[in-house]
Amino acid sequence: MTWEAGAAGVVELPSGRRVRGRGLRRPLPAGDLPEFAVHLLGRRPSEVDWPSRWVRWPDFRLPADPAELRAVLAEVLERSATQRVELACAGGRGRTGTALAVLAVLDGVPAPEAVAWVRARYDRRAVETPGQRRFVAAL
Repeated sequence: MTWEAGAAGVVELPSGRRVRGRGLRRPLPAGDLPEFAVHLLGRRPSEVDWPSRWVRWPDFRLPADPAELRAVLAEVLERSATQRVELACAGGRGRTGTALAVLAVLDGVPAPEAVAWVRARYDRRAVETPGQRRFVAAL
């Protein structure tokens, strides 16, 4: 089962798969829980009650291991066909927005268009830094 279309933070990719982005500093949204999560944080996150992966990614920076990020996002893309998958950082904009943009590229959005694509569908302030924008455009 995947996310309901139009639910808070849910982005529908070109393939029709849905992924939720959110900020971990905010309360968990009401409704269905994730079935898999990727936490994009500089430090190991707290445990959650569902399977999760941690990608080490300091705030306002780029992932410590870009190849690991791409591998984890390939898993996200695969799981999102049948599961409720969530991408989350502390605030839900910079790292989460950047990961959503990379995921969009993996799903067929041209890299030069991915930041604008995510900003139009997720959060107009997603992908916060010039380095994050360059990271996505270089895919």
